[in-house]
Amino acid sequence: MSLDELDSRSGQLLRKFDLNLLIIFEALITECHVTRAAKKVYLSQPAVSHALNRMREELGDPLLVRTDKGMLPTPRALEMLPAVQQALKLLEATLSPPQPFDPATSTRRFVIATTDYFELVHYPALVARLRAQAPNVSVEIELIADQVLQSGLENREVDLVVGLESFHDIPKRLVTELWVTDELVCLAGQANDVVTEKLSLDAFIQQPHVVFTDVAGARPNAVDLWLDKQGLKRRSVSCNLSYAAAARIVAMSDAIITLPRQMAELFTQMLPVKLVAPPEGLGSIDMTVIHHPLYAQDPAIAWLIEQVKKGV
Repeated sequence: MSLDELDSRSGQLLRKFDLNLLIIFEALITECHVTRAAKKVYLSQPAVSHALNRMREELGDPLLVRTDKGMLPTPRALEMLPAVQQALKLLEATLSPPQPFDPATSTRRFVIATTDYFELVHYPALVARLRAQAPNVSVEIELIADQVLQSGLENREVDLVVGLESFHDIPKRLVTELWVTDELVCLAGQANDVVTEKLSLDAFIQQPHVVFTDVAGARPNAVDLWLDKQGLKRRSVSCNLSYAAAARIVAMSDAIITLPRQMAELFTQMLPVKLVAPPEGLGSIDMTVIHHPLYAQDPAIAWLIEQVKKGV
């Protein structure tokens, strides 16, 4: 008989056999007593006797035989018992709800794909919270690449994507939640006398800009989308992957940068730069937390999302 024929025969046996009988089989063979087995599986004695007769017919073996010593299992039943017990334990473990996540004892390693904004503004406080609650947990940060959204979350290469702006083309199969909303402002060097406390739209267009882009350089920028709707463009003198590098350029030149307020305020404490009000209508940006629905019931992922949201 070929392997394909064996596989086909096994499949037919499984489809034909009532797998619920395996629970009764395990009780009967371990108890060697119909009444005690019935109590073990919360069934009536006649129901268990009927199930035993069905199994005898299906398996072509008496399974339990009455002797002077009481009911004894047949060799076939004893041979089947360990495998049936193992299968039942596996099914029980598979169907049981996930174990609660205990941060205090967990050694879980999380991977967060994120933006420069999250890493600079919110990540240090997140690590501090994790160190207090989950001292053996570790976190790895990586940049948001297209592969992360296409397959990284699904393959568990990444646990969360944090900070991607909501207007981006996020696959609908992923779970997307609002993380934080932050208004856009401008930064200029303190020595920049041309730029004062507020920029009109005309003045904004005339300034040299340091532009922030993502790692792939392919996703649109909120500022450029806003300008494009008005048929306008700004003049970029540098395109950067790092807000920190962009802010240093602004501090040392006549260029400006447009960025979320919380990050801008952080840079005013670190560099010789000043906050400047942007043109009216520029507004704010919504940033997201993204995870995969396959792991939405994972208590560890739910806990991590809760910790990320606590910092806003």
